[in-house]
Amino acid sequence: MSNNKVALITGASSGIGKNTALAFINAGYNVAVTARRKELLDELVKDADPQKVLVCPADLTDPDAVDKVFQDIDKKFSRLDVVFNNAGNNIPPTTIAEISIEDWKKVIDVNLNGAFLIARGAFIAMQNQQPQGGRIINNGSISAHVPRPGSTAYTTTKHAITGLTKTISLDGRPFNIACGQIDIGNAASEMTERMKTGVPQANGTMEVEPVMDVNNVSTAVLQMADLPLDVNVQFMTIMATAMPFIGRG
Repeated sequence: MSNNKVALITGASSGIGKNTALAFINAGYNVAVTARRKELLDELVKDADPQKVLVCPADLTDPDAVDKVFQDIDKKFSRLDVVFNNAGNNIPPTTIAEISIEDWKKVIDVNLNGAFLIARGAFIAMQNQQPQGGRIINNGSISAHVPRPGSTAYTTTKHAITGLTKTISLDGRPFNIACGQIDIGNAASEMTERMKTGVPQANGTMEVEPVMDVNNVSTAVLQMADLPLDVNVQFMTIMATAMPFIGRG
């Protein structure tokens, strides 16, 4: 399968990011992958054509490290067409009263500051390249709409991602830059293992929640990426059908 488009996937060492990176590789994209752990990124791309993949280990909370990611992409591929802005982290559920400043900053740094740095770098690259333009896809999560109990930091960042998405969508119009958001609910990954044993519900109970195959997420991201730039999926919610989202609380 031939495809000259260049995609950057963040948080590519595990979970949704890893699965999506493989989907883009299999679809023939040139793919740059970034996360903190180089050994996991190397393992991810070991079977891919080395001319079509680029490993960019980086701490996405470090502006200089993020700048280097985009410099390396430009050096190897000379352009950037798609970014899946996916990297994120979380802390164990707790009320706002019990969250330390350190834990708050840890979540904000990756989920919001890191997402901003990647989006900014992508916007600059897409604005300056010829032909101009590209697509940024932010991972919002269904927590961009409604919180789980005890999720102050995570929910705050995901609500903020929605604002980031809307603003980039507006600011990107003169430069042919599209920006959309995928809000994911209960995709099977390391982060959803706890769903199998039960998670707190808004009514105070603990309930096992259904999950969906993560391949459904990567397929959806790829569908968003493959659209022409005069078409945009502004917001997509993809979730396990029977999970407690509609009617949560």
